[in-house]
Amino acid sequence: MLNFDYRRPESLDEALSLRKEWGGKSSLLMGGTDLFLAIEEEVRRPELLIDLKKIRALSGLEEKDGAVHIGAAVTYSELIHSDLVHQKLPGIWESSRLVASVGIRNSATMVGNICNAVPSAESATPLMIRDAVIHITSASGSRSVPAVEFFTGPRRTVVKDDEIVTSISVPLMKGKFGESYVKLGRYRGEDIAQVATAVLVDENWNYRIAYGAVGPVPMGIPGAEAVLKGKKPAADLIEKAKSEVLNTVSPIGDIRASKEYRLHMCAVMFEKAIDAAVSRMETGAPAYGARLI
Repeated sequence: MLNFDYRRPESLDEALSLRKEWGGKSSLLMGGTDLFLAIEEEVRRPELLIDLKKIRALSGLEEKDGAVHIGAAVTYSELIHSDLVHQKLPGIWESSRLVASVGIRNSATMVGNICNAVPSAESATPLMIRDAVIHITSASGSRSVPAVEFFTGPRRTVVKDDEIVTSISVPLMKGKFGESYVKLGRYRGEDIAQVATAVLVDENWNYRIAYGAVGPVPMGIPGAEAVLKGKKPAADLIEKAKSEVLNTVSPIGDIRASKEYRLHMCAVMFEKAIDAAVSRMETGAPAYGARLI
């Protein structure tokens, strides 16, 4: 049985002081949906658990300075029930609804999801296509890291042992745009993605495309973005862009899906995600949250 100390600081400064003192011997607790499982399976063996839930500075969800700011303590249920998120960040709203179950969404946080950094993290690709920025603080200062640079490997990020992720900021879009998030799971309900695809298109036909669960980290597909840039997607362009997708992703085979099946679904999901994003920009349909596969 693993024994560890437990602290519940009431301020960010107090939490940062503990992080500075304990470093890699400490683990941060917010929702705990991933952490407790990792502790139970002894994947993590912290000597100190720092519970961040009482720190009010981490609980904000607001629009400010041209972006939506999501505090580290904001749960998926809060995101789903937020009119601000639904209206301004529809792709993030859509992906949040597909995270596990209602019970887990009531506790799990977006910041916790990306800090856990599994390749299939639900929030990674929707944040990447929106050029989100991750805000990180230590006792010695703060820094901001683009979401596309945040992940360094399976269960690894740029966050250092003395740091805490305090919030995420997502820039607001100007003009018309459409987004989509397509998740392939084995069944409806609680399942992690076998493949996840996020797409953004704006009124000038600029595209952002990202995939999860098909490589060691969530990844953008710049080659496909370049093929489509400035053009409304026709069949020949879709095929060229699809080739760029398949040349970029590197899925593995495991108990949940074979490599070949994942590659096939990358192509299928790409078409559906592009179609949905473009249609949403032009017509408003299908509604966000509608099942696309």
